[in-house]
Amino acid sequence: MQKEHWTWNSERLPEPARVVRWGHYGTPVLLFPTAGGDYEEVERFHLIGAVAELIAAGRVKIYSIDSIAGRHWLRGEDSPEYCSRVQNLYDAFVYHEVAPLIRNDCRTADIEIIVAGASIGAFNAAATVCRHPDVFRLAIAMSGTFDLSKYLHGRMNLDFYYSSPLHYLPALADGPQLARLRERLVLLPTGEGQWEDVGESWRLARVLGAKGVPNRVELWGKDRDHNWETWREMLPKYLKEHA
Repeated sequence: MQKEHWTWNSERLPEPARVVRWGHYGTPVLLFPTAGGDYEEVERFHLIGAVAELIAAGRVKIYSIDSIAGRHWLRGEDSPEYCSRVQNLYDAFVYHEVAPLIRNDCRTADIEIIVAGASIGAFNAAATVCRHPDVFRLAIAMSGTFDLSKYLHGRMNLDFYYSSPLHYLPALADGPQLARLRERLVLLPTGEGQWEDVGESWRLARVLGAKGVPNRVELWGKDRDHNWETWREMLPKYLKEHA
């Protein structure tokens, strides 16, 4: 399996930007880590192995980046305002730097990208499609943690507001962004076992549905917990269906 790394200094991030890619050909998939994960977390926890057949067959090329915004939320050392700013800049980094890198690597200037992730990675996947449906066509948001407002301690701010689909989508007016978003799909698969919160997926589904955005919650049962074993089953299924 081919593997390549890129590293550079981004003005949008408080630390160096890092991207890794597995595969040689196929539909590009940007895979977000969980909250504290780095860009190779998905390989260490065998998620890359779970889709190895698709990679080897040239069906998909998998890219991943560091969970820079997620780490800021998780460690609790910075103000809610600073973490919100990092989250908003992280989104801009994905759109203005990572997406062009992927398109250049695929040698197709307008290729559309799938995004996927679990837990807070699911938040980033869904948020990326919602904000940038001109580039990203599908979110596979597994076992999602979609409401990060608990980290704000009651101090809502605009950086957070525009980063969170649960908060800004209800007020999003008809226009080019919403029209394009209505042509996209947000998949919301979730287990119903330990540490899962099915209500988070249903809540985002209701917000998306109210704006006419195609979405689907899929329940995987009470024997599927919030863990890598569940996500190693989910991701290959949805990539086989949609890549």
